Amino acid sequence: MKYLILSNLILLGICGAKAQTGRPNIIFIYTDDQRFDALSVVQKEQGDKARFPWFKTPNLDRIAAEGVRFRNAFVINSLCSPSRSTMLNSRYNHLNGIANNHTGLKDTTVTYATEIRKAGYQTAFFGKWHMGNETGKRPGFDYSASFVGQGKYLDCPIEINGVAQPSKGWIDDVSTTNAVNYIKENKDKTFLVTLAFKSGHGPFQPPVRHKDTFSDATLTKPVSESLDSPYQGQIDTGKKGPGAAPQQKKGGSWTENNDEKIRNYFRTLAAIDENVGRVLATLDSLHLDQNTVVIFSSDNGFFFGEHGLGDKRAAYDESMRIPLLVRYPAKFPKGKLIDKIVLNLDDAPSILDLAGIKSPASFQGKSWVPLIEDKVKDWRTSFLYEYFYENGYGVPTIKAVRTETGKLVQYPGETGWSELYDLSKDPNETNNLYNTSEGNKLKTQLGKELEKQEKSVGYINPEFADPKPLDENGRYKRPQKELIP
Repeated sequence: MKYLILSNLILLGICGAKAQTGRPNIIFIYTDDQRFDALSVVQKEQGDKARFPWFKTPNLDRIAAEGVRFRNAFVINSLCSPSRSTMLNSRYNHLNGIANNHTGLKDTTVTYATEIRKAGYQTAFFGKWHMGNETGKRPGFDYSASFVGQGKYLDCPIEINGVAQPSKGWIDDVSTTNAVNYIKENKDKTFLVTLAFKSGHGPFQPPVRHKDTFSDATLTKPVSESLDSPYQGQIDTGKKGPGAAPQQKKGGSWTENNDEKIRNYFRTLAAIDENVGRVLATLDSLHLDQNTVVIFSSDNGFFFGEHGLGDKRAAYDESMRIPLLVRYPAKFPKGKLIDKIVLNLDDAPSILDLAGIKSPASFQGKSWVPLIEDKVKDWRTSFLYEYFYENGYGVPTIKAVRTETGKLVQYPGETGWSELYDLSKDPNETNNLYNTSEGNKLKTQLGKELEKQEKSVGYINPEFADPKPLDENGRYKRPQKELIP
């Protein structure tokens, strides 16, 4: 009898070991417009340089403490639809058909969802898809509960597998409830769940429970607030779009003029942290936490007055840099920090790698899993950033190279707008070295690196990008001064 019990215990141990080392469940959560420093763990790390020390994200901090935090995660194009498409298919936007926010994604034949589904995973998508105003069941996913375009924060209609249904409540609460219910219903299967939030996209509308949160917080101005980007107010877009002019009113600083907007942004993200906590609590209650990978990120960063800007798009770090947290208790260490450059281009190959699936040849990114496991000798030290002019927005086409210590930004057709920064000495990008003798060596070095990166990713200015408002000399048309009668 004693030997039988021992045999059963050994058998249970073997089965338990198999359960822990089998293919993991994967939950990929991402927000909209969340800056890299919109995490309290980052604010604490920044110390007296932190702009938002009053912002608290206990649940996201938990993921960081129990997993891995990438401190240099970036997007290759800081705009919602382009970035989200890259997350899906690991392709640069000049190749995957998405160069703006108003075009549907045609290149959905090979994504992390299609490939992981082929391997037997149950796949589900919840929340904001936002490839133009695409409707219908989300391609590559067995199940989807998603809204059209930007949706709305309150009582947003949701398409369940493509069929529109009303919903009640704050949209990111609703999406989380749908995702949690799906996890519970599929707890005995191996699943991939993508939960894509609307927050913190403008107009920032937090749930009622957070309407007064951070009301007493002191807002700090960025050190670069008084600096203008070189193109600001220099492009005649032909209409007064939301990005056609600098977001600045007369009579006050950018921060002062946008006080409530900043607070509401962080109020929405406080609610997101709570919803991430709901997902973590669900995994705990179902005993799925050990063998479930939780990935948290954002589709791009956001400006709050840096260089006098709001929105994103531009090639400054506040726009390009994003949070990236990964927790996998069964295999990954706790509290690990990684400073290597990782990109949203790497999300899809990493998800497949976690599932033991080889990335398809079309993917341009690479898995960051070997970085976590200390199995990488060579890793990227630079990358190409691209942005393409979008109708109604006064931001020109951009191509830039960002290394671990420097950045070169070019605006094709406008050499006078070029920017060069030594990030090792000037992390806030306040001293443009492009036309200085001090910057000559760095300019030459980064110019060569930009050419190298363009060639490696097959950079072109795609035909599907919006036409730029250029004059006969190939420069952007300047705004016409209004005549006073």
